[in-house]
Amino acid sequence: MSLGPCEIFEVGPRDGLQNEAREIPVREKIALVDLLSGAGFGRIECASFVSPKWVPQMAGSGEVMAGISRREGVRYAALTPNMRGYEDALAAGVDEVAIFASASEGFSRKNINASVAESIERFAPILEDARHRDIPVRGYISCVVECPYDGPVAPGAVAALADRLFSMGCYEISLGDTIGAGRPDSIARMLLAVRDVVPVGRLAGHYHDTHGRAMANIDTSLSLGLRVFDAAVGGLGGCPYAPGSAGNVATEAVNAHLLALGYKTGVDQTIVEEAAAMAQAMRGAVDA
Repeated sequence: MSLGPCEIFEVGPRDGLQNEAREIPVREKIALVDLLSGAGFGRIECASFVSPKWVPQMAGSGEVMAGISRREGVRYAALTPNMRGYEDALAAGVDEVAIFASASEGFSRKNINASVAESIERFAPILEDARHRDIPVRGYISCVVECPYDGPVAPGAVAALADRLFSMGCYEISLGDTIGAGRPDSIARMLLAVRDVVPVGRLAGHYHDTHGRAMANIDTSLSLGLRVFDAAVGGLGGCPYAPGSAGNVATEAVNAHLLALGYKTGVDQTIVEEAAAMAQAMRGAVDA
């Protein structure tokens, strides 16, 4: 019996690759996106228009967006930290953009060198311009359970930030367990607080598998009404400002899990496994 639809938001080409030590050529990134485009995803995050000084792996994001073969029915997204990045993303023809804030002050300052309040001020003009252009804006919240610098994060702080981003115009809020510290109980407390201020249908779970608990956290999230989950093909990822955090939960594992539970994802497991092998090879293969 089908339990209805669930969506996997594929973030591997951006969040998955951004912290890899090997400089991955643009053509390999394009090949990965093109393969994923045929797997049945509705949304794929492909690029990040941040300064290459801070995230060298995302240099060439404009070339990636120009080189991919776009499929009808797929939205290609990019991360934009400020107006400059947002304008570059629009010039590259992205279908939607994402902004990112932290629920903890320590991570916010390490990640974007700004307080949480200052980060919100930076995003306001992006959201205002995007509203006039009808560009969807997704909001990421980092450290929704624990921060590597500040320790445990109060669910109320996450809820307040989610409420602010949603009211400013973010169509969806992705809740990130950035260091994989979440357990089903702490994830549940956080989600109960957030869904009091943002409709559960506008929330997504973004769980890292640092301690092998991502799948249990997904199950908890499903029980509380979430039906969108971020995942990175091959389990790639990790944040440069969250030392020791493992990658995002693997897309191929999430898809298999959701299908086994009885949810419909629309994602072809065979193609995803092929893409996972490609992504893993990109980590350490020597460019010919």
